Amino acid sequence: MAVTADMVNSQLQLVFENGTDDKGNVKYRRKSFNNVKMEATEEQLYKVAVAIEALQENLLSTIERNDRSVLVDL
Repeated sequence: MAVTADMVNSQLQLVFENGTDDKGNVKYRRKSFNNVKMEATEEQLYKVAVAIEALQENLLSTIERNDRSVLVDL
């Protein structure tokens, strides 16, 4: 039994620092961008994230790429 993974969707998520709570812990806020081209490289997505960060008031904490795949039995 051979199983392969076919990628069906890709998402870019940017996590920004969004102030602090009453105990001084940093709060975070996510911005998600769906339907990212599956062929996009990590470097391309990083450059996009940095460009978006320049337009934001809050500091960018984390850049995430989330890929969704379907497992297929051949």
